[in-house]
Amino acid sequence: MTMLDDQTTATMWPAAYPQGYAVVDVETTGLARDDRIVSAAVYRLDVRGEVEDHWYTLVNPERDPGPVWIHGLTSDVLESAPLFPDIAAEFAERLEGRVLVAHNAIFDWSMIAREYARAGGAAPTRQRLCTIALSKELALPLPNHKLESLAAHFGVVQQRAHHALDDARVLAEAFRPSLHAAARDGVRLPLLECLPLTEWSDTPARPRIGHQSSYRPAGQSTWRPSRKRPSCPYPNPGRYETGKSLVQGMRVAFSGDTSVDRELLEDRAVEAGLHVATSVSRLTSLLVTNDPESSTSKTVKAVSYGTPVIDEAAFTQLLRDVTPAGGDAPASTER
Repeated sequence: MTMLDDQTTATMWPAAYPQGYAVVDVETTGLARDDRIVSAAVYRLDVRGEVEDHWYTLVNPERDPGPVWIHGLTSDVLESAPLFPDIAAEFAERLEGRVLVAHNAIFDWSMIAREYARAGGAAPTRQRLCTIALSKELALPLPNHKLESLAAHFGVVQQRAHHALDDARVLAEAFRPSLHAAARDGVRLPLLECLPLTEWSDTPARPRIGHQSSYRPAGQSTWRPSRKRPSCPYPNPGRYETGKSLVQGMRVAFSGDTSVDRELLEDRAVEAGLHVATSVSRLTSLLVTNDPESSTSKTVKAVSYGTPVIDEAAFTQLLRDVTPAGGDAPASTER
């Protein structure tokens, strides 16, 4: 037993804390609302974060598997896998009565909720907890918000990054000491309500890069308050060129709703050395939007200035290898 465990055990466990957790990771065909789950894993933990059991399954997405180079699951592998409705009941049993825990939980929850909605049901999850938000509450000295950084902080060894079962294991092992630290220091857990899903898109054709459909629910405004960020330390190298890497210092603007939480997506851009712009001008290097045909002020200006436009999925891939300012070797920013 570690010193942290001794200190936590000596203190009465907070009564307000949840009675159980379901640490979840899903791998998907992409980031859009009509993308599908290709694999899922759940580690069930008790009130103190101790592992009770774990579960893993492949899922036939009934479509192209998407970024095979990330999750490693080909069409041949997934062809004989069960459909989501076939595993929905067992998945629900793993989530029942527990707080869903994930790294960037809004993404995993959204993908799970959409799969249940397509299957004509609903996930039995009422609350979720994002380990990124918890690490911020604990003020952990992390260089960034990647899962690998959180794992390294707690000495957890990753064996197969982007494999749902191993990612869930790594997160479960990193969550336990985080939970104990929160209990010891009286930190309120950043729990969020899992609101029922009322709409989703189930387009059969895979969206083309740069032409994904909008993620915006009908009638929902895309307005959001601007967030002041520190100045980018790198000079603007100019516009993004199709087929090439992003370069540190590029000015990137976002328009419309995104699958990944907007602030998290912007944080990733800043961590990669990009300048997040709140508007589009002639100096803007790139506009990221999932609805390039919309008539928002940013997309209209981007068209008039000839600013390159790509979607969120393409931008996320480009973030993995950003070229350092004044250098030739890409700087990896993988989750």
